Amino acid sequence: MSAAELTALLLFCTAMSFSPGPNTTLSTALAANGGLPRALRFCIAVPAGWTLLMIGSGLGLGALVLGVPALRWAVKLAGVAYMLWLAWKLARADRMAQVDARRLHVTFWQGVGLQFLNIKAWMLALTLTAGWVVNGAGQPASNPGERLAIICALMAVFAFTSNFTYALVGSLLRGWLAHGRRLLWFNRALALVLVGTPAWMVTV
Repeated sequence: MSAAELTALLLFCTAMSFSPGPNTTLSTALAANGGLPRALRFCIAVPAGWTLLMIGSGLGLGALVLGVPALRWAVKLAGVAYMLWLAWKLARADRMAQVDARRLHVTFWQGVGLQFLNIKAWMLALTLTAGWVVNGAGQPASNPGERLAIICALMAVFAFTSNFTYALVGSLLRGWLAHGRRLLWFNRALALVLVGTPAWMVTV
């Protein structure tokens, strides 16, 4: 991979990783409600799940999903349902997790699975596959395995760093959010962001 390609890859990964999306929204919400340790599990799950998604995309899974309309819509609808369910749980959470730990809880494996229902993660994986793993004619580059490994390693770092950064912000707000109904309205605002993702998903 040339220096120009690597620079473009780094810029693309930075923009995509740190822009708001389902993962960063949940990282913020989990840390704000349950503290940084609870969000850390999700921050690790995101790069783990995304790496599996990227490997699958690089090996042809992405082309299969795009090439079979029924499968593509199944992924979309499952993702929409899951995002709306998370948004509903989040919008109703008005107490810190120590008081009501059942209201907002995302396990490690749910975090991993979320990547396969996250249309932003799919678009990122497909774009990276088309732009850096294969050439412009759609044929594999001379070293596709090496390129895929580099992309997975870089994105794992970016995915963890971006989600941890958002989680850190959420944890720093915990003291302020503990007063009155601030936490409830904060959670409702984040829930609206999550609802916006399914609305966008059905249009792409």
